[in-house]
Amino acid sequence: MALKARPLRKQSAFLGAAGLVSAAFFAAPSPAVGQDERPETETQSPLQIFQHREDLLFRVGYRLAVANAEFCDARVPATGMLVHDAAAYGDPRAVRALFNLSGDLAVQSVAPGSPASRAGLRVNDTLVAIAGKAIAETWQPTDPAWKRSQEIREYLDQQLQLGPVRLTWRDAAGMLREAVLEPVESCASRFELLTSSSKASADGDRVLVGEDFPGFGYAEDEFAAMVAHEMAHNLLGHLDYLEETGRKRRLVRLTERDADRLMPWLLVNAGYDPKAAIRFMRQWGPRHGGWIFRKRTHDGWDERIEFIEAEVKKIEAARTAGKMGKADWSLGFIGQSLATRDDGN
Repeated sequence: MALKARPLRKQSAFLGAAGLVSAAFFAAPSPAVGQDERPETETQSPLQIFQHREDLLFRVGYRLAVANAEFCDARVPATGMLVHDAAAYGDPRAVRALFNLSGDLAVQSVAPGSPASRAGLRVNDTLVAIAGKAIAETWQPTDPAWKRSQEIREYLDQQLQLGPVRLTWRDAAGMLREAVLEPVESCASRFELLTSSSKASADGDRVLVGEDFPGFGYAEDEFAAMVAHEMAHNLLGHLDYLEETGRKRRLVRLTERDADRLMPWLLVNAGYDPKAAIRFMRQWGPRHGGWIFRKRTHDGWDERIEFIEAEVKKIEAARTAGKMGKADWSLGFIGQSLATRDDGN
């Protein structure tokens, strides 16, 4: 789980670079079970598996981002819907047939309890219009294919900054439906599923998770711990910090330590068990962490557990004392990397 510079955008990028808590496509928090959380099966196609994993990343990222929004410096309006563009795939016709779409722009994920969910939007519904603008007429396919997704996302972002947005779509039965979505606040962080990758990282704006990341086989709260770790890098401004100070191993290690320590605070605000961060590290570290720890840009996985356990004890003590509502990490969390930045070392 490394902090790194932004990768090139993949050709099959989804609307909003695949999964984002930006003005367009995230929603209100809810610990409720999603509408399609069935396990993957051997009979599913690669595209269906990709959709299943992107849905998980979206729902988890949304839940963390909205639940912690009041403590984030940068916030955006969000609706709880992730959209993808069939035209951005190698065979758009096959994608439309597989997901029973009546057009190119379709719903990839809907966060439980979100404005989009309450409006009746469902996975594989087809979007017809945004704020009165017909998608097929207003936005033609582009080259490169991902550019249209970006243009639509930017337009929707602009509309949501102004207030509620009217969406028109066709459901799975082909019925034309319409609703006005009232956005909610979310931390300004995006979540993107990458093809042909097994890594997880952050680039300052996005959490980037490879479709083959081992954590997709873990319990949801443990997977959420990984997402929280990478999200913490973005919330704490680690990329800017390392660009200012130089990517010295000691400083990188401090940023990784801070992201580990903030993990349980982000989790508990979202209704996840903060101890899931410990369980994730115990499962992931011995199997997948050795290659990076040799560079000493990270503490050893067992050392990382000790830092996380210390934060969990703080959370438990606050709960016992009756002081735990939302965990205000914006005031109560002191990052070692930030302290280093403040004293100029």
